[in-house]
Amino acid sequence: MVEKIVQFWQSTGFAQADVYQLVMVAISLFLMYLAIVRKYEPLLLLPISFGMLLANIPGANLMAGPENGQPGGLLYYLYQGVKLGIYPPLIFLGVGAFTDFGPLIANPRTLLLGAAAQFGIFLTFIGAILLGFPVHQAASIGIIGGADGPTAIYLTSRLAPELLGPIAVAAYSYMALVPIIQPPIMRLLTTKKERQIVMEQLRPVSKTEKILFPIIVTILTGFLLPSAVPLIGMLMLGNLFRESGVVDRLFKAAQNEVNNIVVIFLGTTVGATASADIFLRWETIKIILLGLAAFSVGTAAGVLFGKLMCWLTKGKVNPLIGSAGVSAVPMAARVSQLVGLKENPNNYLLMHAMGPNVAGVIGSAIAAGILLSLLG
Repeated sequence: MVEKIVQFWQSTGFAQADVYQLVMVAISLFLMYLAIVRKYEPLLLLPISFGMLLANIPGANLMAGPENGQPGGLLYYLYQGVKLGIYPPLIFLGVGAFTDFGPLIANPRTLLLGAAAQFGIFLTFIGAILLGFPVHQAASIGIIGGADGPTAIYLTSRLAPELLGPIAVAAYSYMALVPIIQPPIMRLLTTKKERQIVMEQLRPVSKTEKILFPIIVTILTGFLLPSAVPLIGMLMLGNLFRESGVVDRLFKAAQNEVNNIVVIFLGTTVGATASADIFLRWETIKIILLGLAAFSVGTAAGVLFGKLMCWLTKGKVNPLIGSAGVSAVPMAARVSQLVGLKENPNNYLLMHAMGPNVAGVIGSAIAAGILLSLLG
């Protein structure tokens, strides 16, 4: 009887746990706190943190592959959607379905703000190489600066899958912390007078323009940069579902059921890659710090380009909307709105900021395509 009890105890996670796994459990609980209590990007941070918890329960082996004729763990099979590059484009399908490209079409020059905000990706890519990271890992670290979780996961799964856990956690953490990280940078780089600028109302955008936009973007981007088609193509397909008005069932499915299911699978399996032996390394700390630098530089570049546009238009562009050039939709646009309102209660920048915000989504996908075409 005693032997049975001892045998049972040795089979439990309590007996098998080491201090590193316990640290990872604590980190996962902290991320759950941020998602549930602080409501920081809960739709993705919650499944990611819970997946991290599952991966670090000793003996559960949910990410173990098939061995000796035995099937693999549950999350191992679900993870194949990440490994094969299926989930991130499907997330983009949902993003396209609930995104209105009208503000970008009405003010096409805001596309430049979205492009400027991608500067942090390439600067951090160079910085990571200088710090000793292999070029493929450096590209995956740099993409964090786009503040686009699915793009970061897609590129990393292609170039540096061994870093998927740390990069996913860093990317979504900074997306969640947009309201904390961006405002100090925005205030530092702009004057009070610039922050008070009230922009003219955007022109109405016709239905024809909204239908043609995703088709034209897909053709131009696809022929110029085929490696970006999986992300851009699905983004524009979801938007075409939205704007065409003839496939309401598909539009609602892409926006709701498909998107929600993929978010669960993507978040949980990506979190499960953050096992103790991979996550608790000095390289992970460097990745998180470089990710913060990439995101901060991208925000700063967008604001500075906004200042340039403000000067060129003789004060018609509020530089605050440049910070929305990162891809955190629609949170970054809301931050531009909130910072502007604090300076001028009659200043409504949200729709103006949505232009560079959705341009940032396109820009980060194109940046990923460029890196894939060069390194893939």
